[in-house]
This record gives sequence, structure tokens and C-alpha cells, in this order.
Amino acid sequence: MSGLRSDRLEAVPLLQPKTEDEKVQIPVKKNEASVPWAHLRIPPFPQVAIRVLQLANNENVRLTQLSELISSDAAFASEVLTVANSLLYAPRFPSNSILQAISVLGSDHLQGMCMTVGMRAYLGKSLSDSAMRSLWRHSLACAVIAERLARAGGVSKDGAYTSGVLHDVGRFALAVIRPNEYTDLLGKHEGTAASILESETELFGFNHCQVGRKLIVDWKLSSEFTSIVSDHHSPRETDNTGCCWNTSELIKVSCGLADCIGFPAFPGCEATPYEDLLDLLPPAERSLLPVDVQELEDDVSARIQGVESV
Repeated sequence: MSGLRSDRLEAVPLLQPKTEDEKVQIPVKKNEASVPWAHLRIPPFPQVAIRVLQLANNENVRLTQLSELISSDAAFASEVLTVANSLLYAPRFPSNSILQAISVLGSDHLQGMCMTVGMRAYLGKSLSDSAMRSLWRHSLACAVIAERLARAGGVSKDGAYTSGVLHDVGRFALAVIRPNEYTDLLGKHEGTAASILESETELFGFNHCQVGRKLIVDWKLSSEFTSIVSDHHSPRETDNTGCCWNTSELIKVSCGLADCIGFPAFPGCEATPYEDLLDLLPPAERSLLPVDVQELEDDVSARIQGVESV
């Protein structure tokens, strides 16, 4: 995949650099220690993608406004149009403009499409590193699976896909803060997906879930994303009857399924067996997944290839 980072992409910092005397406290939950940090110099994230996420849930926003926002950055708009015409969405007819793409695919795909482009642009040439490429593919796999499960209703398909792309955004921040050390950790760590949190805390003083929550707050995104990025390694809070089933719970299972079908965030990840993950799903969502895990792997692989081929 080619690096998509462009100086023309207007951007916002992932985390604002601070003076030595100024410390930022990550928003914390009850009984969780506050985490101070300073001197975090992280490359900025494309502003257009953030603005789309901020505006897309506003029912009063017109499609033309969103089209104009995306089109205001030529480089970003070009990548959105490329992804919109890719195998990821497989439109019957290719679109020649942003407004046409939104009209053909529907506004439901807009957030996820822009976040896919934004994250890919942010990662740029770092995707040539195998560890970073694995993280990216894990996020895409989680997004594709989440979107599929959301077809059962009750959860927005685009919201589910966007949440999947965003759920591990804290990992990318850690990889930028100390790239060599974090890549080494990803390559050597063995254990469950949640077990790496302790190792991250030992290395950085905080883990990727805490950093992710900080980013969502800084970007002024929907509070729903806060629990998604901070709690996706927590155990399921509900049974499989569908009681209290929401996007956050959906992402927990989707993340585990991504690990299970061959797209783990790190090579030594001990994945939960496919049958056990299916048991965590409500009946409607479970019916949307194949009995054969290979069938799901093939479908997700094809969708990821659709993104990587453009």
C-alpha cells in the first residue's frame, strides 16, 4: 500500500505537546489512577476526517455540506473517492465526485469511509513496517466484522465500522511516541489481547486504551467512542440474549473475532476460539456469521485487500 500522508492534509495533533511544567490528566474512571504526561510530540491527524465524525451525526447537516467539507482538501477528497470506488464498497457504478459517492453509497458509509482514509493517511509510510501493518489490518478486520454484525439492527452499520477502525487508535499513538520500543513489544509479547496492557503501562506509564480515550476527548467526538476505545478488552457486560447489546459490546466481540481469524494486533496473541466468541453474540447477530471460520476469514481478507489494492 502506498503512503498517503500529504502536507496538504490539514490536520490536528493526536496529542497536544505540553511544557515541562504542564501535565495533562487523562479522563479517568472511578478507582483508576490519573496518568500525567508531557512532551508528547505526535504527528497530527487529518482535520477533515475529525470534522466529518463531529458533523455526520448531526441530523441537520446536509449532504452538500459534508461534500463541501471533504472537497475542501483536494488530497483527502481524492483518497475518499478512490476508496469509495474500491472493492471495500464495490459500487455498481463508479462515482466521479464526492457528492455522487455519498449519494450512491449513502451517508451511512461516510464516517467509516473518511476514517479509513484518515487513518491510512496518518499511518503513511509506517505501513511498510510489519508490526504497524498488522495493527492496521486488525483494525480493518474488526471494522468489517462489526459492520457485518450490525446488519442485525439496533446498531448503526457505519457507526460499527467507524468504531472498529477507531478502537485501537491508542496503539498507533504509542507506536509514534516510542516506535522502536513498541514495535519490539508487539513482536515479543505473548498472551491474551488484554495481557499487553500491563506491559504497555510498564513501558509508557499508560496503555493504549487510556491514550485512546484521551484522543477521543481531545477530538471532541461522540462520548460513545470513549467507551469503545477504552473498554474493548473488558469482558462482555451482558449475556448473549441481546440485553443491553450496543456498539461497545459489539466491538469487544468483533475485536476478538479479528484476532481469531488471523488478524491479531500482535503475533503472539492468544485468540479466543471461534465457537466461544459465537456464544457471546445474541441470536440475531450470531446468525449473520458462518459456522465455518474459514468462510469469515476469506470474506474479511477480501475486504481488506480491497482497501490495500488502491
